[in-house]
Amino acid sequence: MERLQKVIAHAGIASRRKAETYITDGRVKVNGKVVRELGTQVGAKDRIEVDDVPIYQEEPVYYLFYKPRGVISAVTDDKNRKVVVDYLSDVPERIYPVGRLDYDTSGLLLLSNDGDFSQKLTHPKHEVDKVYVAKVKGVADKKTLLPVTRGMRIEGKKLAPARFEILSTDVKAQTSIVQLTIHEGRNHQVKNMLKAVGLPVQKLKREKYGELTLAGLRPGEYRELNKKEVTQLLKKSKK
Repeated sequence: MERLQKVIAHAGIASRRKAETYITDGRVKVNGKVVRELGTQVGAKDRIEVDDVPIYQEEPVYYLFYKPRGVISAVTDDKNRKVVVDYLSDVPERIYPVGRLDYDTSGLLLLSNDGDFSQKLTHPKHEVDKVYVAKVKGVADKKTLLPVTRGMRIEGKKLAPARFEILSTDVKAQTSIVQLTIHEGRNHQVKNMLKAVGLPVQKLKREKYGELTLAGLRPGEYRELNKKEVTQLLKKSKK
């Protein structure tokens, strides 16, 4: 038996908090009866409906995907562009991206049908390191990149300090390879930070998420996370 809001979250319908609102608003039925009490226990054989639409009680699953460039971090796209779940068509569960990577950004992306897990990992207080490698225009040096370590203010928002490493520079081509480690997940954050210090991004890849890496995977490939990996990710949550 599990709590009703947790089952709804695991089904990918909504986060656990949002599921609680659905319940108190009278939008959830169990075996044909409206249930408004939070913490109601349900089993695998109970019929659960949200807005009169039955949900399928799936076991929570967690995947690590090597997202190629030119792919949308979504389950559908109104312009018929390729989306990440197209690469995981063998997965029977209805999975969703945890956060997102830009269309032209490649690298490590998590997908799951566990809405509660997704909410925790995308919450601003969830401090898990994310490592990006960027090819930038310009010759990077420590002085230029120093502002990223102090917490920049971009578009009126204060960003948490980041760490950087200059992997290589090409004076002739006027380009550099820079590694940036952040623990926030604001839209276009890495691109905006590097642009703000005069190093516009030409190519970007997320190589690490917490302790997870892309080892053994090529673009477009994926693997399932084990229980230990999922637990390690959630340990960082301060929510």
